[in-house]
Amino acid sequence: MSSDILNAMKISAMGMKVQGTRLRVTSENLANADTTALKPDGEPYRRQVITFKNELDRKQGLELVEVADVADDTKTPFVDKYLPGHPAADTNGYVKMPNVNALIEVMDVKEAQRSYEANLGMIEQARTMAQRTIDMLR
Repeated sequence: MSSDILNAMKISAMGMKVQGTRLRVTSENLANADTTALKPDGEPYRRQVITFKNELDRKQGLELVEVADVADDTKTPFVDKYLPGHPAADTNGYVKMPNVNALIEVMDVKEAQRSYEANLGMIEQARTMAQRTIDMLR
C-alpha cells in the first residue's frame, strides 16, 4: 500500500480522535447545564472549551491535529436566575447558573459530528483506493 494512502489514513484517524474528544467535552457541558453550587457563595459548573493544535510528526513527516487543551471558559459569565428556595440562592434569591448555552453546545456537537464523518469518509476512500491497487496487482 502506498505511503501516501497510509498517511491520509493516519491524518484522518487523528482528526477522528480529536473530534471524539470534542464530542465528549460538549456532552459534559450539556449534561452539566443545570449544575449549580450547593451553597450561596459557591460557583456552578463552568463550561469547558477545547483547543486544537497542529503537531508535526517528524518521524513520519506528517502534520497532525491534536488536542492542545481542555480548559474552563472564563470569558463567558455565569447567569443569575431567580430561585429563592434554592440552597445556593443568595440573600436576594438569585442563583448563579452555569455559563453553558445549550444552543451553542448542540451546534458544536453537530460540527464535530460532521468533521468526524468527513474524516471517516476519507479513511473509507483511502481503504477503497488501497483495495483497488491490490486488485490491480493480482
